[in-house]
Amino acid sequence: MATIKVRVKPSSRKEFIELMADGRLRIAVKEPAKESRANKALIKLLARKLKVAQSDIRIKAGHSSRDKIIDIEGITLDEITRRLQLD
Repeated sequence: MATIKVRVKPSSRKEFIELMADGRLRIAVKEPAKESRANKALIKLLARKLKVAQSDIRIKAGHSSRDKIIDIEGITLDEITRRLQLD
């Protein structure tokens, strides 16, 4: 299991994932931060990019915050970096 820290940008025109200077991922999703829509879009985007099931991704902390801690089952941090091409 890997744990990552992310900062979510809801209501974005484009979806993207980028590495921030402090080591967190900045993830932009099109959905607004209402009724957990941005959280669901975040999980869906990560699952698609990492090629894992949505059920393998869990928001551990920050459900109502832009800053989140996310656990991802069945993958390592090195594999996340490779799959997201963050080198």
